[in-house]
Amino acid sequence: MEQYAPGEILLLKFPFTDEEAGKRRPALLLIDVGDDDVVVARITTHATRTRFDVEIKKWQQAGLKAASFIRLHKLATLEKELIDRKLGKLTPDDWKAVQRKLKELWESIVIEDAK
Repeated sequence: MEQYAPGEILLLKFPFTDEEAGKRRPALLLIDVGDDDVVVARITTHATRTRFDVEIKKWQQAGLKAASFIRLHKLATLEKELIDRKLGKLTPDDWKAVQRKLKELWESIVIEDAK
């Protein structure tokens, strides 16, 4: 089974809740531990809406067709069989921006949990 690297952009089929249908869309690979599943964050062309969205500055270099945003608060664990193909990879600067925002996201959860 293929293994993917953090920061790669994948085209995959996001299932709908009825599990009968889905929509092909790009996603950012966050975790692949080598089993049948991966953890991804949604990518959208819709402008930033929350503080946990990250603009992809070098979207063309990442293999995307339009300016896009990563929604780090929209994570999914999906089966690798839903992956169609690899589109590209984030540049080091865009990946660092994602890492900073992920850290902020998890720190906000810990702070809220401690209250």
